Amino acid sequence: MDKHVFIINGSGGVGKDTVCDMAARFWRVQNISSITPILDVARAAGWDGVKTPASRRFLSQLKEICTEFNDLPFRYCMEQLELFRQSDRQLLFVHIREPEQIARFRDAAGEGCQTILVRRPALEQARGPLGNRSDDGVNGYDYDHVFVNDGPLDTLPDKVRRFFESLLRPSVS
Repeated sequence: MDKHVFIINGSGGVGKDTVCDMAARFWRVQNISSITPILDVARAAGWDGVKTPASRRFLSQLKEICTEFNDLPFRYCMEQLELFRQSDRQLLFVHIREPEQIARFRDAAGEGCQTILVRRPALEQARGPLGNRSDDGVNGYDYDHVFVNDGPLDTLPDKVRRFFESLLRPSVS
C-alpha cells in the first residue's frame, strides 16, 4: 500500500481525533497536529491543558506568534512528514486549522496530499463560534473531501473505513 497524507480539519469537538483513531483500526496511522509544539510552550507559560474559549484563543494567538517568530508549527509538521515517509505507516493525518497554513503544508507535502473537513452539524449549530481565528476560520478553505460525523458511535468505525477506502482506491483513467 502506498503512503497517503491527509490534512484534517474541523472546529473543536467535531471528532477529528476520533476519526483518526477509527482509521487506525484498519491502517497503520501517524496522527500529528501543527499545534503540538505550541502546547509545550503554552504549558511552560502556565496553561493547565483545559480547552476553554479563553485558552483556545490563547493557543491560537500563541501559534500565530510562533509562526511569525520561527515557523515552529510548520517546521514540526515537515519533520513529522519526513519521519512518516521513512516509517512503515500508511496514513498520516496532519491537523491544521488555518487555511493559509493548510495550503502551505499541502504544497510542501506534494502531490497526493488531500484535505478533509470533519463536520458535526448538530454540535456546530448548537455551539456557534468559539471566538478565535483558528477555530472559527475552518470553513475558509476549499477541502477535497468532507466527512460528516453524525450517527451513533458504534457505526463510526465502519463509516470511517468506507470513507477512507474510497479515497485510497486508485483512480481509473
